[in-house]
Amino acid sequence: MPSTEAAASELQDRATLWSVGEIPASDVVSAACDALIAGLDSPGLRVLAACTRAEADYDVHDLLPEALDELGLILHPVDSAAGQEAAARALARCMLAGELKPWELTFRIHQRYGHELPLTARLAALDDEYAILEYGDKAVSQVDAEVTAEARRLAAAHPRVPTEPTDIPS
Repeated sequence: MPSTEAAASELQDRATLWSVGEIPASDVVSAACDALIAGLDSPGLRVLAACTRAEADYDVHDLLPEALDELGLILHPVDSAAGQEAAARALARCMLAGELKPWELTFRIHQRYGHELPLTARLAALDDEYAILEYGDKAVSQVDAEVTAEARRLAAAHPRVPTEPTDIPS
């Protein structure tokens, strides 16, 4: 069973990735269920976790903010710098968890933010390096290792999430 801190972090990451269109709403509901199993609890979290896959696409938008707020978690506005950085960190953690290949991380970051977001500029540059591998002297494994190091740097720099809900469940 994951710790409450790990479950809270995963829920926040899934919420962030959903908000930028990276994952479906049903993945947020699954993360809410996992959070309940891990010991997090709030009225809003229970309602969110109770959504069916069919309801998720319609209901997560309305239910998620309250559930996160009750747990002391934040859903940053998508267009804000904090929202963009949270999405980049969540994608980096996905890559480190084996959900994305290194080149997929760089491609998604480069496609979404180009070279404009200072936090992810190195990943965008590494995406450029993947594109010119056949003309350069680097091997794929070298670029993969640099991407992995950069993903670790991003993942380690995320804010700590609380392990206790801010509202007492009723």
